[in-house]
Parts: sequence; C-alpha cells; structure tokens
Amino acid sequence: MPQRKSWVYYNDRLSRYLFISSAVLVSLIILCIIWFVGMQGLSTFREVSIIEFFTSSKWSPDSGKFGALTFIAGSIGTTLIAILLGGPLGLAGAVFLAEIAPPWVRAFMRPATDLFAGIPSVVYGYVGITVIVGLTGKLTNSPTGYGMLAAGIVLAIMILPTVISLSEDALRSLPRTYKEASLALGATRWQTIRRVLVPAASPGILTAIILAMARAIGETMAVQMVIGNSPRFPDSLGSPTSTLTSNIVMEMGNTPFGSTWNNGLFMMAFILLIIALIMIILVRTASRKGAAR
Repeated sequence: MPQRKSWVYYNDRLSRYLFISSAVLVSLIILCIIWFVGMQGLSTFREVSIIEFFTSSKWSPDSGKFGALTFIAGSIGTTLIAILLGGPLGLAGAVFLAEIAPPWVRAFMRPATDLFAGIPSVVYGYVGITVIVGLTGKLTNSPTGYGMLAAGIVLAIMILPTVISLSEDALRSLPRTYKEASLALGATRWQTIRRVLVPAASPGILTAIILAMARAIGETMAVQMVIGNSPRFPDSLGSPTSTLTSNIVMEMGNTPFGSTWNNGLFMMAFILLIIALIMIILVRTASRKGAAR
C-alpha cells in the first residue's frame, strides 16, 4: 500500500510554487515598466530626430525644440563631481572604521553612518540651499550659487553611507592572513592598507562606487532644490542647469499624455532605466571577479 505523503511535503511544494510565482510576478512588473516607458519614450522619434534629441542643447517644447543634451550633461556632471568628492572620502572613512578605529568608535560610527542613509533627500536639499549654495556662490563667483557644483556636493554627502558601508564590509571580509603576512614581511600598517588590503578589496569597493553612482544619477529632490533648474547647457560649475531627473519632475505634470513633449520626458526616464541596468551589470561583473579571486 503506497505511503501517504506528509503535510511537510505539500508545504514544501506550496512554498516552492509561491516563491516561483513571486519571482515571475516581479519580473513581469519590471518588464512591463521597461516596455511602457520605452515605448512611450521611443515615440518621441516619430517627430524628433534621434540626432537632435541627443546632440542638441535647445529644449523649448513650445517652439518644437527637444534637445536633451543639457540634461544628460547635467546628470553626468553632477554624478562625476559627487563620485570625485564622495568616493575618496567614503573610502577613507571605510578604512578608518575597518582598520584604525578602536572598537568603541566603530560601535558608535557604524550605526551613525547607516542612519545617514535614512535621512530624506529633501533634508539634504534644504541643507544645500541654506549652507552649500552660499559657499559655492563664493567659490565660483556666481550671483546665485545654484549649479552643478552645489548639486555635486550635496550628492557627495548623500552617497557617503553607501560607499562607507559597502567598502568597510569588503575590507572586513578579507582573510586576516593577508594583513598578518604583510606585517610579518616588515610592511607598516599604512603600507599594508594601501598595497595589500585596498587592492584585495577592490571588487567590493568598485561595487560600492557603482551603486553610489546609481544613487547619485537617480536622485531627484535634493538635486532639484540646488541645481537651478534652468534648461541651459552648463558652461561652468556655478551656472544654473538641470538634470534628467529634475527636468522630469518639473515638467511631467504640465504635459498632455501622448504629446511629443510628454514622450520626450518618457525618453529621459528610459535613459535613466538603461543607465540603471548598465550599473547592475557592472555590479554583477565586479562581484564575479571578486568571487573568482
């Protein structure tokens, strides 16, 4: 007589199907979002040439001008400033917490660092308006202080928790034999950190930098508050300009759905989606290289 299957068997199968269904549902939702945004965005090129959209800096929907180069340059510029400022500072903080700070300092600083990631972006934007904009105005001799430099500094502060946390995890996950062998060969602590530990943790540090870039290029509210929101090509660090995200949030509510103007904004959103997918691929590549070591 065949043995009856226990409830544990059916529970395991039910859990398996539930997880598979959830994964399929999430994948379908993501694909539908990409499909919808992509189709709406690509509809722009029915009336606007691809060359004009990506190479022209003239954005005047009332006049039929749809050049997005200004916003693409603004997004790339602010992200680069943020990484150039926040990347080394975050890596220095991670090295301090992982290798230099005493345990009581680490126990205090790590939760404080994680707390910064939970601060709403509007708070960073408000601090940027009240403090950073005035400083950048003096540095760049700008009458207002709004521009890429102010936005880049705000973003550099915002990405610090990401860089510090992930880089510290990468450093602390290294085998202790790396450090012990270096010190046994006569290297100083700084030589060990610079020539052994940081290179060995480079895949994890690279992952932190890439994720920080993804956070910076997709940030909206804080950037919108300090960049000036002017559709002008940035000719200096102190000149007001705009980014893909800030222009979308400024204009999306004022455009009729299906119009060329609206489709152009969807195309900007699609560009951001493509950038995010590229960042994910780079993170996975860096992770595989780290696992192969």
